[in-house]
Formats: sequence, structure tokens, C-alpha cells
Amino acid sequence: MPRFYCPPPLPTTGSFNLPSDAAHHASRVLRLREGDSVQMFDGTGIECHGIIEEMTGKQVFVGQIVQVDADKESPLPILLAQALSSSEKMDWVIQKATELGVTEIQPLATERSVARLSPERALKRTEHWQQVVISACEQCGRNVLPVIHPPLDIMLWLQQMRPSTASKYILLPQGATSLQSQEKPAGTVVLLVGAEGGFTPAESDSALLCGFTPIRLGARVMRTETAAIAGLAVLQTLWGDFN
Repeated sequence: MPRFYCPPPLPTTGSFNLPSDAAHHASRVLRLREGDSVQMFDGTGIECHGIIEEMTGKQVFVGQIVQVDADKESPLPILLAQALSSSEKMDWVIQKATELGVTEIQPLATERSVARLSPERALKRTEHWQQVVISACEQCGRNVLPVIHPPLDIMLWLQQMRPSTASKYILLPQGATSLQSQEKPAGTVVLLVGAEGGFTPAESDSALLCGFTPIRLGARVMRTETAAIAGLAVLQTLWGDFN
């Protein structure tokens, strides 16, 4: 059944005109017709099913709307702190992280980040990443949109994270321990992943001073996008909804 993101408020009964973007996708891309069933979600956890009853011009009218109970969120809240990488890699990480159930994503500007964003470009990229998240949720069935934070300098972000009581991990090839050896977290898990060239010594040292535990993922050095997805998969396997 095709799924469409509809910003709140989303009616849970009755009828509804799909938002313009969703209507265009339904009629012009998917070429749906009257009588087809659709799913709608509002990004806050509400999912509804309905039937396309009328299509006129650019409007798609959905009726017979009913709310369904579809909680597909992981019990483990995860904040992925991902160093900025090239556009395609960053999009890929955000897409897959959404599918893997992250709660929040914090892009970080690091010394070795390939991507350098001006304030104007950072705003545009954040808006673009939000659309990547929406598309990923439409595909994977999630009804809650992960929060995409605006990019921050890593040193500033680390200082903000210093007082946090979350379980904080930094992925380092020379990490002294593994995720499997850690105790089950009581709350949010923060996973910090470096850029293509990794962290500088100053960045990794600052993370350790701010309470991050250095974690390794096997004996091989992974690319930034591989490390992020592998780390998230391990977290969900150990303490999330993969077990």
C-alpha cells in the first residue's frame, strides 16, 4: 500500500485532501487511481489508511479514513552524531540511519570533514536531509520522523554533551572495547562517528574528556558510512528491536 507523509494535523476519520507534494507523487509518479488504498502518516506517530475517492487536477481526495495502531519505533533511543561527509555519503547515512530506527541525527563539522558548509548552505542541506528522512520513513514504514539537527562544530557540540547522562560512544579504530562488553543503557545512546579521514587527536581526546567511551568495530578500518550503519545495527541487535 503506498505511503504518504502528511504534516499534522492529519485527520483520523472522515476524508482529506492529500498535501500537494503527496498528491503529485500519487497521481503523477505512482499513477494511482480512484479506489486505490493508501497509507498516510504525520511524522508524530499517527498512521491512517484510506481510499482514493476522487482525483481532479492536482488534487487527490482520500475518504474512508481510519486510524491504525502501528508502533514501529525501536525501544532504544539513539542519537547519531555523524561528521559531515560528501553529499551522497551523507544522504546515504541519513537514509539508512532512519531505516535503522535512530531518534535523532546531529551532523557535525570536523577538522577532516570533506564538506564545508556556509550558514546558508547548512540551512539548505538541513532542509534537504529532512526530505531524505521523510522519503525513508515512507519506504520503511516508520510513523515518527527522526529529528535532524542543524550542523554544529564538533567542539561546540561536545561541550554541550559534557553534562549529558546518556550512554556516549565514539567509534575509533584503536578503541579499547566493544559495544558487546557494555552494560545495557538505561536511556539514550549517543553514537559519534568521524568523517572520511577520521577524528583528529584533539577531537577524539575532547570526546573522551566529555565522557565518550572509545569503541571499536572489529579489526578492520571502515569507511565513515559503513561505520555508522554497522554501529547502529549492533546497537539495535544488542538493546533495540533486532533481538
